[in-house]
Amino acid sequence: MPWSWRYEGADGGPASGPTEAFSSQADAESWIGQTWRELAAAGVATVLLVEDDRVEYRMSLQPVAE
Repeated sequence: MPWSWRYEGADGGPASGPTEAFSSQADAESWIGQTWRELAAAGVATVLLVEDDRVEYRMSLQPVAE
C-alpha cells in the first residue's frame, strides 16, 4: 500500500507540492525530514501522511510560536 504526503497552506486549503509515493511509512518520513524546509518556504504549512486514502497523521511545518 503506497504512502504519500498531502499538503495544506496556512488557510487549511490544499497546497501544491511534489507527488511522491513511498513503499513504507519510514521511507515517507525520511523524505519529509529532508524536504520540509523547501516545502515550508514554498507556502506549505501542514503535511498529512496518507496510506492509500487513510490519514495516518497531520504535522505542522511552521515554527513553534514563542
